[in-house]
Amino acid sequence: MDKTMRPFQAFTVPVVAVVLGLVVGAVLMLILGYNPFNGYVAMFQGIFGSLYNIGETLRMVTPLIFTGLAVAFAFRTGLFNIGVEGQFMIGQLAALYVGIMWKLPTGIHAAVALLAAMIAGGLWAAIAGFLKARMRIHEVITTIMLNYIALYTSNYVISHFLKSETERSKDILPTASLKAPLLSVMFDNARIHWGILISLLFAVIAYWLLFKTVLGYELRAVGFNPHAAEYAGMNVSRNIVLSMAISGMIAAAGGACETLGVYGYMSIAAGFSGIGFDGIAVALIGANNPFGVILSALLFGGLTYGSNNMQMVENIPTEIIRVVMALIIFFVAAGGFVKWLLGVFRRRQEVQK
Repeated sequence: MDKTMRPFQAFTVPVVAVVLGLVVGAVLMLILGYNPFNGYVAMFQGIFGSLYNIGETLRMVTPLIFTGLAVAFAFRTGLFNIGVEGQFMIGQLAALYVGIMWKLPTGIHAAVALLAAMIAGGLWAAIAGFLKARMRIHEVITTIMLNYIALYTSNYVISHFLKSETERSKDILPTASLKAPLLSVMFDNARIHWGILISLLFAVIAYWLLFKTVLGYELRAVGFNPHAAEYAGMNVSRNIVLSMAISGMIAAAGGACETLGVYGYMSIAAGFSGIGFDGIAVALIGANNPFGVILSALLFGGLTYGSNNMQMVENIPTEIIRVVMALIIFFVAAGGFVKWLLGVFRRRQEVQK
């Protein structure tokens, strides 16, 4: 392939995949008896129709940036971290505990709660990394099981130590809050919080760490070929554990921001929130690039929030928009088909000239 075409295709393939997903989704809506034009208009009005909607969309995008970054970081270092959901939850729990039980000055309290969440999430993910590095147990199996352990551990801790009079925890102290009144006023009292800025900072740090440091080079080298990396003198086991720990820290930071910035408490959950699993799709659409993850999370979060308006205005079930998102992921995953389609289009243009 011409090297000059690679940057072009890196940009156009996801865009074409999104367009194909929307087109096939429109056909699906027609088959089911809905008007796709009105549906998409309602969806975009739900995203951009008011400052409040834009603020709420950004609020929904924030945890997806964190979980997408966590998955992408692991992918880039040759690991498949399915446990982002559990690490996100452990981050929520650690931040909640510090937010309720510790008494610190405003600002410092939130920073300490965020740091505690990152340490807890990093240690949680490092368990899977250690099992992979020392015992060759595949991280997919261990992280899936750790998700369930995180869910039931969180429920136990909340119900026995942090429970309020209802089926949820007590509220965090106001000093630990990440709510941003200034941003909220700008977006008509939407629940946007400081987490959006923290997530963007994490994306910059993740990019710098992966592509601009010796450590990042080693982590990617181990993921690409552990045998060659070991032959070159790199500590493969240490790098696997470190990769999982960093991925878990990013996911846990997302959980902390969600608890400290949006709700201020944590419910006793019957199941997973799905935010961590959505991070896998976000990372794939973003080509596992930290900046691509931001754009992908904007798309994914926007579609998710906008789908609520589709249901309210056009009575289109939210399940359909989930199918549209699944189609987009399908076309991104089937990148070879999209490249073939672009090649056919380009050759036709050359023949016409």
